[in-house]
Amino acid sequence: MVKEKKFEEKIKDLETIINELENGEVDLEQSIDKYSEAMKLVKDCDDTLKNIEKKVNKLVLENNETENFEISE
Repeated sequence: MVKEKKFEEKIKDLETIINELENGEVDLEQSIDKYSEAMKLVKDCDDTLKNIEKKVNKLVLENNETENFEISE
């Protein structure tokens, strides 16, 4: 069974790919593969953040009422 990488590991992998693409030391075919991998990592990280936001939205305040939490950009 393959263990899924943690969010922080995915971000680190994404940073590595970005650096490789920015350096321009990979050929066109490798660049396309790296770009595809990066886009998958971005989607995975975005999904993780959305799930965390949902969990935070459900936090219970001291008076047992829920309050929505929104991340402002």
